[in-house]
Amino acid sequence: MKDTTGERKKFTGYDYKEVEIEEAEVSMYLDGYMNFGWIADGDRQINKKGHNVTLRLKRDRVILNKVELTRLERHFESSMNELKSLKRSQTSVPTMVSLGIGMAGTACMACSTFAVTASPSLIGLCILFAIPGFTGWILPYFIYKSLAKKQKEKMTPLLEDKYDEIYEICKKGNDLL
Repeated sequence: MKDTTGERKKFTGYDYKEVEIEEAEVSMYLDGYMNFGWIADGDRQINKKGHNVTLRLKRDRVILNKVELTRLERHFESSMNELKSLKRSQTSVPTMVSLGIGMAGTACMACSTFAVTASPSLIGLCILFAIPGFTGWILPYFIYKSLAKKQKEKMTPLLEDKYDEIYEICKKGNDLL
């Protein structure tokens, strides 16, 4: 950096940033933030509340067109959040449906148990509730697998589009540096 006399000025410092993300996403975030001038500053710190990691980043304060770079960085962060929610939605619906069926099966098994322990035992009612009860315990696995496969097929093109968008954002950010 030069001042008005033409002499080179000494570098004055860095901007700092901390980002809390899941441990599995560290490399993607590090690669992405590099395109906006950020570099890792020290070790990653693993938080006690799960598999989250706090990344410490620093960036040279002398960056031309910092406003546009910051706008692209925010777009990158929002795209990463959208990507995370798309990935989560692949399993959320199948999980909810499977849990509902499993709970219905458990309720049927409870009714079956109460029918057998009643005085006088109601064996016919016990069998009547036991069949859907066992079915409600076995069926969720297969339903989950089937629904998860359908959701994955449905979400794959959306995920690919989001990855392409993130790539373009990072490319634009890198071109500004």
